[in-house]
Formats: sequence, structure tokens, C-alpha cells
Amino acid sequence: MTSASLDLILASTLISQGAEAKVYKAKLSSDPSDSEILLKHRFRKGYRHPTLDGSLTRARVAGEARALLKCLRAGVNVPGVRMVDAAEGVLGIEWIHGQSVRKLLPGGAGEDEDASGDSEPEAADALREYDIPVDALMQLIGQEIAKMHLADVIHGDLTTSNMMLRHPSSFKSRHPTLSTELVLIDFGLSFHSSLVEDKAVDLYVLERAFSSTHPDSEPLFASVLRAYEQRMGKDWAAIGRRLEDVRMRGRKRSMVG
Repeated sequence: MTSASLDLILASTLISQGAEAKVYKAKLSSDPSDSEILLKHRFRKGYRHPTLDGSLTRARVAGEARALLKCLRAGVNVPGVRMVDAAEGVLGIEWIHGQSVRKLLPGGAGEDEDASGDSEPEAADALREYDIPVDALMQLIGQEIAKMHLADVIHGDLTTSNMMLRHPSSFKSRHPTLSTELVLIDFGLSFHSSLVEDKAVDLYVLERAFSSTHPDSEPLFASVLRAYEQRMGKDWAAIGRRLEDVRMRGRKRSMVG
């Protein structure tokens, strides 16, 4: 690893680690006024041939950076790109001060639930803190996904964990008229495609995420689709039909185990 990337990682705080990457909270310089960034390090995999591992790592880091930049150019709310070291598997992006949509919706707190298992009051309190009703939040989700799909970017892992609301305190002083902003995150599985099938599958993945994470989620996802349809315009008809096909294939797979 280059000394610059290694020094940056050593000076960072580890937040989480998955099978593919470690995630850190970092700063690009020692200047106290410098903004924090989120640093994703796709570490080397000992079980892969070094040449293959290096090639895959470079491709995935570069691909994620390209997807973010394409979304930014299209006006999609995603984290800004702060640094890219594809050779070493390091990607630095804007740190989003806020909370994931998963934790802001009923049922999404998971391990944060109290002993009674009742997370709904906490979710309701959090949404009040962010000054947005649930239906308006669903509209934001539908609009951002539509903007992303109109740019022919497929997320590949749409879940409520991969969406964040910026906390009002992080932007109200600078932009007092700015409404609550939803940010799509984690484009590690994203790719470019104009195919109706890929966009429909993206939506189906989110629908399944809603049903498995949040109770009584059908009205929530219906609100997402209404906002998505409105933003997609004439492109919605073909995607809507294909989404029904994808749902049918999903049900068949469930029936046969």
C-alpha cells in the first residue's frame, strides 16, 4: 500500500468491517476545519490470486467512483467523491451527518429495540427530529431512485440501510431554505444500464427489503412507486410492466423453495 493511503488509514477510526471492505471515519488533513470523510478500504483477499484480486479491486473501486460521479452530474443526491486510490482499493467520500432510513422507519431499529421489542415510538420521534412525515420521506425515496435510473445507473443493493437523511443541523445554518435531503449511499454493486429489466429488478430488491425489514410496508412502498412513476414519466409504463414480471418470477422461486 502506498504511504499516503496507509498513513490515512492509520490515522482513521474503524467503523465497521465486512467481507469485502473496512469502513473508516477519516480526515484528509490535520486541519481541524477540514471536513470528515468516509473511507472505504477494499483490503486484499488472501484466498484470491494476487493478480486477480488486484484487478477486481481496481475495477470495483473505479466503478463505484464513476457511478457516484455520474449520479452527481445528473443531480442525484449521493455523497461527493473526495479521493480515489483504485490501485490500493481506497475510496474516500463525503461524510453524511444523519441517519439511515432503516432506523427512521418502524421496525428498522433491529438490535436497537428495547426489551419490549417496540421500536415505533423511537422511529416516530426520530422522524419528528428530521421534520418530515413518513409519506413525504417515501416521495423523496421514489424521486431519487427515478433520477438515478434516468441517468442509467443501477444501484444493485437498494435497501433502506443504503439511504440516509441529512440531519437538519448539518445544513440549515448554511441553507436555511433547504428541505430535508435524502442521500443514496453504498454504490459498491452499482453498474450502468439502460435496460428496463435492470431498473425493474432494482425496484424489486427495494420492495423485498421493505417487506423483510419494516412491518406493514405495502403502503410505504406504494408511495415510493407513485413518486417514482411521476418522475419517470413515459419511461414508467415499460418498467412497471417489467416489475410485475419480476414479482411473478420471484413468487415462483419462493414456491419451489
